[in-house]
Amino acid sequence: MGAITGWQIFKHSFNLVMANLEQAFRLSLVLYLIQSAYTVYSFLNPPQMMDLEGTQVPIMSPETIFPTIVLGLLAVIASLWIAVAWHRFALTGESTSGWLPQFHGSAVMGYLGRSILIGVLVVLGVMVLSIPIGIISIGLPGLAGIMSLILIGAAAYLFFRLGIMLPAAALGEKLTLGETWDVTKGRSSIILVLALIVVGASVIIQLPSWFNDNPSSIINVVYSLVVNWFATIIGISVLTTLYGHFVENRPID
Repeated sequence: MGAITGWQIFKHSFNLVMANLEQAFRLSLVLYLIQSAYTVYSFLNPPQMMDLEGTQVPIMSPETIFPTIVLGLLAVIASLWIAVAWHRFALTGESTSGWLPQFHGSAVMGYLGRSILIGVLVVLGVMVLSIPIGIISIGLPGLAGIMSLILIGAAAYLFFRLGIMLPAAALGEKLTLGETWDVTKGRSSIILVLALIVVGASVIIQLPSWFNDNPSSIINVVYSLVVNWFATIIGISVLTTLYGHFVENRPID
């Protein structure tokens, strides 16, 4: 297994999606529409602002609470379903000729559990790092922006290093937290560069919406839904590539 770079992993992941666009649409389009229903409903039913002791606080109207909860749950299930389906396609070739991939309930639940675990660990790691970062920012306020970027980069680094557990869950394989950390040992620079590339790419694709005078406009919503589909599939592909290379010793083109 030759030396690779973070850029090679990102490029391989991007090419994986581009080379299999039809299958990507078939595996995810219907589920992504279900996932997007939550975003669209929230856009059409924004929370009301209530004055609470001089502070404007967003309050959901009673009639939107139940639909929001239901659509939120459906969005979570759909996103997990997409992730499992795409991991399995990329790693085992499991595809679909229809517009809905096979549902692997145990894999989806395993994916959810590990996602929560990774999320908690990433938050804890960022909280620990934010203590010295906060002290530096207080003493050198001009560096506050850079310190924030460092925290974002650290969160992305931890996510990608631990996230190798997720493709394993999609395949029904057992990969412990310790095994995940060990298999990426000595590859910190590769994963750090990859994390910075992904964060940078995410910022770039969001720039058009940031320059819109009305960030809550329908144009921004449509744009976000489109680019988020690509970001979602490519993000899942990055984890797939990391797993395939570091765990299964697959070559990187």
